[in-house]
Order: sequence, then structure tokens, then C-alpha cells
Amino acid sequence: MTIISGKTVVLTGASGGIGAFIARALAKEHATVVGVSRSQEGLERICAEVDALGGKGISIPFDISKLEELPNLVEKIEAIAGSVDILINNAAIEKWRPFQNYTLEDIQSILTLNLHAPMELTRLLLPGMIERNSGQIVNISSGAGKKGTPFNSIYSASKAGLITWSEGIRNELANTNIGVSVICPGCTNAGMFLALDIPKTKGLHIAEPTEVADVVIQAIMQNQKEVIIDSLAIKVFFAVSQLFPEWGDSMIQKSGAVETNRSLAQKQMQAKSVVRN
Repeated sequence: MTIISGKTVVLTGASGGIGAFIARALAKEHATVVGVSRSQEGLERICAEVDALGGKGISIPFDISKLEELPNLVEKIEAIAGSVDILINNAAIEKWRPFQNYTLEDIQSILTLNLHAPMELTRLLLPGMIERNSGQIVNISSGAGKKGTPFNSIYSASKAGLITWSEGIRNELANTNIGVSVICPGCTNAGMFLALDIPKTKGLHIAEPTEVADVVIQAIMQNQKEVIIDSLAIKVFFAVSQLFPEWGDSMIQKSGAVETNRSLAQKQMQAKSVVRN
């Protein structure tokens, strides 16, 4: 079992959404939490909470979508906090659109923040973990990465990439003491769910952010490979859809998800809002 107390954890998207809850959960385990986010004000607030809860909060405002500048971020982190024991790739952006309505900039921004940035940040921090033969990488994916979501296809693609990339490097590192975990929340009572006021459907599991944060802590401590935070019915749906994709597509059509998601996309486009963690 991995002990989190005293470990240095880099957490992207730390200033709001699920990230803030993960930071608080890490603080209760007495970790040093290096919060990375664009919002300096948000980081200062969450770092104060981390300190109050028994951890140590370090605020580093930074836009990780600027991939070419990530070596500077890593250099700054190591200068302030020392070696990184745990990396949690949490920052993400979500834009609901009919596919033809995405711009090239939309596609690039989603893939850059959700997939390319976690890859590059991991690539830069992994050599130190390998040298010490110790570390943990936690990638926050989504149920949308298990089965593509209508009108949220680019986000789905980015999260699917995160899952399969995690699987690939996990097997590369199988003979080391470096763990790779991927967490796949379904609907969570934070971020997009709140911003778009998604109606609660009977039987749909809505995870609280504290539940997601607790799962992240458990995944680190037990080196869990993949955790889907959703109902048993949804987990079965994901599994059967892998074997019978036509059945999976028909279930999505029959469930009314396409129409629901179309209305959500229209709502977000009208509001001109973007959900970013």
C-alpha cells in the first residue's frame, strides 16, 4: 500500500471543480499538494484550505495547454517542492457541439489540454520517477472515454486516448514500482453537470465530487489500474458495447441520450460557455 503522507503531489486543474476536492482529500492525508491552474486566486484559496486540513499547499499558476513551456513548469516545481512522487492529470476542457460545428481551434484546444498536456507533463516527470523507482501517475478520464458521447465527441476522443495511453505506459512500467491509474467518473455533481443544469434521470448515478476524490486517494494507495465511477448497469453497458458495438449504439439511440445531448449542446453554444476544470 502506498503511503501518501509526506509525498509531493502535482495536481493540475487544482483550483476548482473536482480538482479542489482532490486537493482537500490529499491534504487530509498530509501530502504536499502542488496545485497547478490558470487561476492564481483560486489556487491561493485552495492552498490555504490544504494547509488548514493538515497538508502543505504550494500554488503555481500556469496554463498547461502551452506545451512548449511545460519544461519550465517542471523546473519550477522541482526547485520549489523537490522531486515529484505523484502526478494527477486532472485539468480538462469540455465543449458540447454537433461535430460539424467544432472549429479547428476547438478541436486543438480540447485535445491539447485533455490529452497532449498530460502526456507531455508525464514524459517530463517520468525519468525522475524511474531513477528513484518510485511514483504514481493518476489520469482523470471519463465514462465518455469508454463509449463515445453524441455532441461531445472530441472530449470523448480525448478521454478515450487518456485511457489507452494509460494502459500502454502501465504495461511499459510493469516491472517497476511506478503505478499508473486511470479514473473514469460518469456524471459528477460538479463542472459541466452544474454549469449546464443537466436534468437528473431516474436510475442515473450522479457522483458527488467527494466520492471522486476518495476514489483517487484509494487508487493511489492501492495502485488500482482503472476505476469506473458509475452504476453497475453502466459498467455492464460499457463491457457489452465493446463486444457488440451495434447493440451499444442502439441502446444510446433508444435511451434518448442523443436528443438530450443535442439540447445540452445548444444550451452551451447559446451561453457561449466552456467547462474547464
